[in-house]
Amino acid sequence: MTDTLHVLAVPAFNDNYLWLIHDGASAAVVDPGDAAPILAALHEHRLALTAILLTHHHGDHIGGVPALLDRFDVPVFGPRHDGIAAVTQPLGEGDVVAVPGLDLTLSVLDVPGHTKGHIAYHRAGSEPWLFSGDTLFAGGCGRLFEGTPAQMAASLDKLAALPPATQVFCAHEYTLSNLRFAAAVEPDNEALRARSEVETAKRARGVPTVPSTIALERATNPFVRYREPGIEAELAAQDKVSPGAPPLAVFAALREWKNVF
Repeated sequence: MTDTLHVLAVPAFNDNYLWLIHDGASAAVVDPGDAAPILAALHEHRLALTAILLTHHHGDHIGGVPALLDRFDVPVFGPRHDGIAAVTQPLGEGDVVAVPGLDLTLSVLDVPGHTKGHIAYHRAGSEPWLFSGDTLFAGGCGRLFEGTPAQMAASLDKLAALPPATQVFCAHEYTLSNLRFAAAVEPDNEALRARSEVETAKRARGVPTVPSTIALERATNPFVRYREPGIEAELAAQDKVSPGAPPLAVFAALREWKNVF
């Protein structure tokens, strides 16, 4: 059966993507940091908002919620442990969301690291989706504002274990800068070199580089590949870890390096 659901990327601010999941009539929005572009997209596509889904508490992900609630009486799904006052349906690991107005069921994953209570939404099935917020990016991962390297590494391991075909709808257009860093970490990664060419061409045409896929992240994302011997060797050559450093030390060093790259 052909999937009747679609995911629309709604650009906001300088580099955010707000996501509208819709069936041509009803829509749910993921991480509406700004209401204006969402209202414009709803009007343009003649969609009625039926739900709001949040991954974490940062303003560029929740800032548009009050204005949307002024216009639409809809539930707000979001993390149980991230301190978002607007959430009416608090969620955590193992919860399942039947999205109002849509033939869509999403499983909730706890993915702390970027924030203490960050969650992600996963749709299983023949066309799997992941709404990863600021945990897993195309070619990278979020900064550790509230969590630890161990938490973020475990969160990324959890997401990387999803089916390879899973489409990854992350929240920012950071891909080219992430891939430049990845090339410094794994200069001999041919899959990474090929991906960089493809994504650079997309941006030259003004096309988003997302969604990615779990398979592509496994092949090219250093924060998913931090156990690879070549990555440890490169960080050791750069004097960022001691030779033979354990994987978690490599991950922490990768994140510190990316912070100043």
